[in-house]
Amino acid sequence: MHNTIMLYILTFSNYFLSLLVVPYETRILGTEAFGTLGAATAVMVYFQLFIDFGFLLSGTQSVSMYRDDTSQLSRIFTSITYGKLILTGISGVILVILCKLIPAWHGRLVFYLLFFLSTALNSLLPDYLYRGMEKMSAITVRTVCIKLFFTLGIFLFLKSPADLWMVPAITAVGNLAAILLSYADLKKRFGIRFCAVRLSDITSRMRESSVFFYSRIATTAYSALNTVILDLISSTGAPTSLYTSADKLIATGKSALSPISDSLFPYMVKHRDFRLVRNVLLILEPLIMVFCVCCFIWAEPLCTLIFGADFAPAGQVLRAMLPVGIVILPSYILGFPMMSAMGISEHANYSVVFGSVMHVINLAILFFTGNINMVTLGISVSVAETLILAYRIIAIWLHRDALRKEASS
Repeated sequence: MHNTIMLYILTFSNYFLSLLVVPYETRILGTEAFGTLGAATAVMVYFQLFIDFGFLLSGTQSVSMYRDDTSQLSRIFTSITYGKLILTGISGVILVILCKLIPAWHGRLVFYLLFFLSTALNSLLPDYLYRGMEKMSAITVRTVCIKLFFTLGIFLFLKSPADLWMVPAITAVGNLAAILLSYADLKKRFGIRFCAVRLSDITSRMRESSVFFYSRIATTAYSALNTVILDLISSTGAPTSLYTSADKLIATGKSALSPISDSLFPYMVKHRDFRLVRNVLLILEPLIMVFCVCCFIWAEPLCTLIFGADFAPAGQVLRAMLPVGIVILPSYILGFPMMSAMGISEHANYSVVFGSVMHVINLAILFFTGNINMVTLGISVSVAETLILAYRIIAIWLHRDALRKEASS
């Protein structure tokens, strides 16, 4: 319960501060510059996932198993950190090559490298340790402080579209401070520090994380990929900007629900309390549906109120993506928390791969029929998320004997 409360404090502080920052950014930057920011954010999602390499989930799982073994925790911490540094170097080389090859990115090399620095620093934060030990207070305090620093910096230094580079620069400074404080806290409170490890330790950790990495990287095929596609095919940044603004609202809704899944994951692995999953869904899902219906009805006024008059057309994209808000909570909970407890966690990965493949097929159909635009891309996201949930429901039903055994024990 304590960890769930901490996660919600973390989530809603981010939600509140984002409500201040994003409307300010859209009004200062306008549709063109905000579209560039949205494209950079989408591109960095891929590098973030590559550097993380699924360590957030695999590391959390390993730490929860060895939470009382300081020596083993130090080995996990060191191996994962070294693995991330190797992946960071590879990612940096790839980014430079892409900026040289893609015409639309030729003038963005410095901006993208600054964004990449911020992304790499964020990836080095040892959140998996705190999650696995169920010590979420440290993450909450640290992240809220970073967000406050970022929010204050945006209001002080972002005054025109020319100041766009300040967005990743401010984030990088905050992430660097967070890394130093987190490492010091781990050493002082828990005795976790860097230690000697072998190359085989690093590669072993990466193999364990690979299944989680494949799942996470597949997810970007129907989220960040849409923004990148719009950025590449649009003659102006307006469609990217409108899509990004609507996607931010959906992402905010998803982030408001993810703490439930995040806090359930270590608990379900340990206790296998399937009744809790049912009760959570029965209580929350009807409320989510009512909220999504209201957003559908007043989509344009909502986007105008939050982002400004120029962003009213984003309401069309928001309507197309609202089914995501309905299916995401059951999809989250029936994914790794439920399936890991049932011993079928591989199907959580398979479901995302399935949804990703279907999304790519949908994108190909839209492209070759000349129907690819910000609204159809929003619809394709909703279709992909719904298919993922359907896969998970079917997989759980086919393996329902695991639920019966738990109920009879």
